[in-house]
Amino acid sequence: MAMDSGEIERLIKAKFPNAQIEIRDLAGDGDHYAAHVVAPEFVGKTRVQQHQMVYEALGGRMGGALHALALTTAAP
Repeated sequence: MAMDSGEIERLIKAKFPNAQIEIRDLAGDGDHYAAHVVAPEFVGKTRVQQHQMVYEALGGRMGGALHALALTTAAP
């Protein structure tokens, strides 16, 4: 079952309400996305920690409803 890009953004925004989020469907199939997330919560965190925070926001959907996510993150 594919995941809608709006749902991905909603889940990330729920955890990071002030984030700037850009999501692209890479294959047009609803399973392969690229996301760029800029959030104040990332200040002082390593890139790995930032990615872990985003994956946590997705609530275990990676590998299931969301097959692939090319993720880039940054602090403002």
